[in-house]
Amino acid sequence: MVNPVSHATSAPLNNPVLTGAKYCLMVVLGVAVITASAKTTVPFWPVPMTLQTMAIMAIAVATGPRIAVATMLAYLAAGAAGLPVFAGTPERGIGIAYMMGPTGGYLAGYLIAAGFVGALARGRGAFGRFVVMMAGMVPVYLLGLAGLSGFVASEKVVALGFTPFILGDTIKIALVALGGAAITRLTKRKPSNRADAA
Repeated sequence: MVNPVSHATSAPLNNPVLTGAKYCLMVVLGVAVITASAKTTVPFWPVPMTLQTMAIMAIAVATGPRIAVATMLAYLAAGAAGLPVFAGTPERGIGIAYMMGPTGGYLAGYLIAAGFVGALARGRGAFGRFVVMMAGMVPVYLLGLAGLSGFVASEKVVALGFTPFILGDTIKIALVALGGAAITRLTKRKPSNRADAA
């Protein structure tokens, strides 16, 4: 027998306006999360760290490549327009001037990493996600160090732009991988629990 409510219940799900609004809301929330993470400083050794890497990787894993890239593009566009969304803004500059500064290469690298991780990390276990996210940091550091090389002596680039941050980034990525695996495990248990209760 045909379910009489099937058409009524499926129509809102296929509504392009609602779908577009949902994706826009996800992007806006993602930008807010990345902004907050960039402004949050956690004491760490050898230097304090922000939570930006964690936020970007978590969004990429959770939403996939399209939303992750759209979120990063919106974040970069907000920064280019002069909104103080980046770490150290407005104290260390703002807008295009900030993006052309020493940390601009890292921002470009995060855009690539968001698409890469979003495309390859979903559906993998904790270790697989960890490996993909670490691979996603390669363009972040390559572009970041390339951009930084225009502002510091070449022999100091790695010491200033890589060595102080790689341990913190590795820990943050491990936390995202473990957290994602825990959430996946919990969501898989819920239907079985409901079935048992029924």
